[in-house]
Amino acid sequence: MQNADAPSDSQTEQLPVQQELPLAMVGGSPFTELPSDLYIPPDALEVFLESFEGPLDLLLYLIRRQNMDILDINVSDVTRQYMDYIRVMEDMRFELAAEYLVMAAMLAEIKSRFLLPRRKDDDQEEEDPRAELIRRLQEYERFKTAAERMDELPRMDRDFYTANPEIPKLQREKKHPDVSLTEVLLALQEVLKRSELFEHHQIEKERLSTRERMTQVLERVSADHFTLFTDLFPFDEGKLGVVVTFLAVLELVKESLLELVQTEMFGEIHVRARGEVENEPEVGTSEGDDGG
Repeated sequence: MQNADAPSDSQTEQLPVQQELPLAMVGGSPFTELPSDLYIPPDALEVFLESFEGPLDLLLYLIRRQNMDILDINVSDVTRQYMDYIRVMEDMRFELAAEYLVMAAMLAEIKSRFLLPRRKDDDQEEEDPRAELIRRLQEYERFKTAAERMDELPRMDRDFYTANPEIPKLQREKKHPDVSLTEVLLALQEVLKRSELFEHHQIEKERLSTRERMTQVLERVSADHFTLFTDLFPFDEGKLGVVVTFLAVLELVKESLLELVQTEMFGEIHVRARGEVENEPEVGTSEGDDGG
């Protein structure tokens, strides 16, 4: 005899069945079972990509999947599906956040309050145990909907990009013209003009002493014979040596230490030191004692 309280086969078939959560998505298709020939080492690293942002997100997903009204939640079914998800995560050795366990305890408490019998003498209307959970789900759904709408708004650097008004710089090869000799000379002329602006007269200390040159001249001449005037000048010293020697000769003549002698008009000039000599040189006597 069949018990009247027992559910019929048709009622059992109509109950919602928890769908198995996929392990992964491969090519857009759910991957629910591991291959039988796949060997996984005991200490292999398992990676589980969680698709929910928290326990409220998971509950809202379970409610919407069963097309339940958020104001009339079937706590028994939702709790069972929620705990199945928790067990799947634990089987995969995924460390759950504490908030998932807190929500599981809250669902278990709500379910137990529905199962506990009420007192017949309690006339006070008891608050719905689901009220706090419904309030939190409604609040979370509002925030989630607002976040999704904000995410649909066009976003810079994701949906559109700003245009750069700057024109790209193109590297153009510049050909250098051939330089002619005339242009080089013109450039040199310009340099010379500029150098004239910076010309300056520099006075250097005289390296040749007139007094020293007078001594050198006296050492080369003698009172016994005449010396050619041009032989007194050291041409290797340049113009400066010639001028210093000439000044030294003039100074010696002025001091009556030298005598200049010329035997004929426009002839060569000879020099000798002044002094008392017994024999007169062959070139003849000088024009006077104070020089000619």
